[in-house]
Amino acid sequence: TFNTNENTRKPPMTKQIKEVVKKIVAMLVAHQYSDVESFTEGVRLSAEEIQAAISDYGRTLVGPPPDAWDLLDCIDIRNSTPPKWSIVMPLWTEEEGRSDLSLECTVIEAGTELKVELDDIHVL
Repeated sequence: TFNTNENTRKPPMTKQIKEVVKKIVAMLVAHQYSDVESFTEGVRLSAEEIQAAISDYGRTLVGPPPDAWDLLDCIDIRNSTPPKWSIVMPLWTEEEGRSDLSLECTVIEAGTELKVELDDIHVL
């Protein structure tokens, strides 16, 4: 049971957050860096910076296994208006399986939609 009081906020549907993160991961795996930039409105990372972060890691991104989505870390950013959550998701590579590379983003509640800002792609 989720306990609500004035110090906690009801998080958005986990399924909705997972879907937007899955969309970004799928675009990264498909090398659609300009699509990621458009989807995240180019906040913080450009397509070129995204590509550089992944190519500097030197391995081939692949989609994570289905149970990997349980590793998605969602943290409420307290006192933010509109409500925001910090997300960290490990990424998978062909060479390693679960890698040291992670996707970090901020999810912002925008009415019934979720807006996403890509914060970083880096080694944990």
